[in-house]
Amino acid sequence: MTGQNYYGSSAPPAPKHPYYPPDITLRGYIPNSYDVPTLLQLFSLACGSVLLTAIVLAKCSIKSLRTGQLAAIMWFTLCGCIHLFFEGYFAYNFRRMPAMMDLFGQLWKEYAQSDSRYLTSDPFVLCMESITAAFWGPLSFLLTYYIATDHPLRHPFQIIVSLGQLYGDVLYYSTSMFDHYMKGLMYSRPEPYYFYGYYVMMNAPWIVIPLYLIYQSMGVSYKAFGALKNTETVTIKIQANRKAVESKKEL
Repeated sequence: MTGQNYYGSSAPPAPKHPYYPPDITLRGYIPNSYDVPTLLQLFSLACGSVLLTAIVLAKCSIKSLRTGQLAAIMWFTLCGCIHLFFEGYFAYNFRRMPAMMDLFGQLWKEYAQSDSRYLTSDPFVLCMESITAAFWGPLSFLLTYYIATDHPLRHPFQIIVSLGQLYGDVLYYSTSMFDHYMKGLMYSRPEPYYFYGYYVMMNAPWIVIPLYLIYQSMGVSYKAFGALKNTETVTIKIQANRKAVESKKEL
């Protein structure tokens, strides 16, 4: 019989939203009006436009543009836009996310099917995204300028920003996994493409790429300080030899 269980009592009503756990309460929730392909196409188009703009500006303003330099400019330009505008949007609207119907709101609600914490004002997610928007967003744009101009502060800032991104992403993964394995809480829908496609693949670049950039900057810093140390050693030896020669002349 529809609507009844084996004991004859009425079955609990089906959840009014598609998120997990099914029993979470989402006040004011409004289903998305855009379908999934449209949302993904619009997000891809926005990211592509940002990258294309970064390429054009870099090639127009830098005469001898290296491939690695261009790749870093593209990466941090994209990071700056996502951190400051997209994640900043969430940090500002976190209380109203279940009811948001503009493009960014619907993108977040679609992504939240892989992590419903984005619709429940989860303290960790809110703090992590707020810090990301406030610090790593603006600093990514500043770093883009440093990369384009070969500024001496490029690699120190690259280490700072990349380490911040890496740290935030590791905590993001680990807190969710802790709740899953230790508390039995699942924030992602059971379909594999939500977990692996959204949760894993969309966040993995902020682990892999920052690791490489930290390694790169550490190598450059090591060579620079090594060269400086060698220069200082040579300078000290030259000064010592001059003093020795001057002492012999005086005798």
